[in-house]
Amino acid sequence: MAKKKVLVVMGSDSDFPVMEGCFKLLKKFDIGFEACVASAHRTPDKALKIAKEARENGYSVIIAAAGLAAHLAGVLAANTTLPVIGVPCKGGALNGVDALYATVQMPTGIPVATVAIDGGSNAAILACQILAICDDDLNAKLVEYKSSLVSSVEDRNLKLRDKIISMED
Repeated sequence: MAKKKVLVVMGSDSDFPVMEGCFKLLKKFDIGFEACVASAHRTPDKALKIAKEARENGYSVIIAAAGLAAHLAGVLAANTTLPVIGVPCKGGALNGVDALYATVQMPTGIPVATVAIDGGSNAAILACQILAICDDDLNAKLVEYKSSLVSSVEDRNLKLRDKIISMED
């Protein structure tokens, strides 16, 4: 079976800081990915081509990060049957709320799974969860990862208790 790949499309290279956590997590889970810049508005033909050829190019999930009008995820979703995860990016006069609405408010038949504003890391986790539906090894990695989240919270709880105990009256 061919290795699953994720395609990450950013509306601008300025979205890289938001998506850096995504790239790190995809690497952590040993998910092949490629990233590129394409704009729904400035390079619409390129965006259409990317979406239409994604499946034949071996991708299983598309992650689209964009700010402001943020039509990128919707344009990609309209032109593929692959799952598309939208990452609205903070910026502009509305601080990312416009990007959130543009990404999440899709018409019937053109769904975009949407994570939080600047939620690149969660986009990677969601992509892994989608891919893990038919991949027991990847699922085991996700179980281990989520278990480490529990441990992290418990460690923080203990540190909080120590801080409180060490406070002077």
